[in-house]
Amino acid sequence: MHAIAAYGMTLALATLITVPAVSPFGDRFCKATQMRWGLAGLTAAFLALAWCAAQPFVLVPVLTLVVARVLAKAFVDPAQSAILPELVATPLLPKAIQLQKTCRSVSGIFGPLVAGALLALASMPTALTTCALLPVVAGIASLAIPRRPGVRGFDARKWWRDMRAGARAKWGVPMERGWTVVNFVVWVFQGPAVGILIPIKVNALGLAGNWLGIGLSALVFGVFLGSVCGSSLLVRRFGRYRVRIGLGCLEGICLAYVGLSSSAVVMVAGLVLAGFCNASMALVGSTHRALAIPKSHRVRMLAASAVTTQIAGAAGPAIVGAALMHWSVSAVYAGFGILMAISVLGFCLIPRFKEFLELEHDDIVDWYPRQYPHVFQ
Repeated sequence: MHAIAAYGMTLALATLITVPAVSPFGDRFCKATQMRWGLAGLTAAFLALAWCAAQPFVLVPVLTLVVARVLAKAFVDPAQSAILPELVATPLLPKAIQLQKTCRSVSGIFGPLVAGALLALASMPTALTTCALLPVVAGIASLAIPRRPGVRGFDARKWWRDMRAGARAKWGVPMERGWTVVNFVVWVFQGPAVGILIPIKVNALGLAGNWLGIGLSALVFGVFLGSVCGSSLLVRRFGRYRVRIGLGCLEGICLAYVGLSSSAVVMVAGLVLAGFCNASMALVGSTHRALAIPKSHRVRMLAASAVTTQIAGAAGPAIVGAALMHWSVSAVYAGFGILMAISVLGFCLIPRFKEFLELEHDDIVDWYPRQYPHVFQ
């Protein structure tokens, strides 16, 4: 338990420090190059973890490699999120983001299955070595991404100025500020409900361990369905604003239903519906947000969103632990679902949020600097 607690604390602190610290590089240097170097770092970290797994357990080297992995991902993830608007024409961007989400869902289905098979048939070092091959494959695929000229050299003063400018832009746009705050509160309750509470619920129902895999696969399968068809169909029928808020509330209700379930079948069905709502809701507005942020600030502002999500992801399980000391698993799980649904209603209070989502993609490019020029000066 001490090692797990140290791992969680190290992961949270490393993410909190490295993601914003690295983000200015993404707006000044070539994103494709950053992704390749980051993927190389991930490969090295996984190979080192595989070597550690073959040795007697020592905590410090593992925690050091956790920090190295977070640092490598800090170069990969924000650049990966911000590079699509630079590569894809505006009319095709929604499809590109949908395809990216679908691919992540497919990997989320097959990743645990492959890892479980490797652990069952081989060993931990073998599984980690195989994991190290995946960034190599991704790095080879990234060679197809065209390189963009960036700024040469590193200037500490410019780095500090860029980081402050990104934070100022993130907080200076009222809608972006409200969006970030609401997402933070929502994820405090949503994160545990689609994460740590699932194995706790499986255990509370007295189910065998394979039901945990079935439940997680059901959630990811729902995300896959929502990514493939849910978002586009629902937006055409109801509009972005209604879908974003309606499906967010519905996901919270589905998660509360999972919490109150007394059978495995009901739990799995609720997780499929929750995954569908999650993907369909998350895709709504993501294209708008990416296009509205100017290219000069895109990585930094998206990185700030990632940091707030990580903080909420750390706070949520802590609240779960405190709540479980006083209430049953069903009550806590259902409560988190209901509180998520209520938190989603905060989107109704965000200034100009409905107006923003109702705009067409051609009208949304650089919307933030056009509406709030003083923030980006």
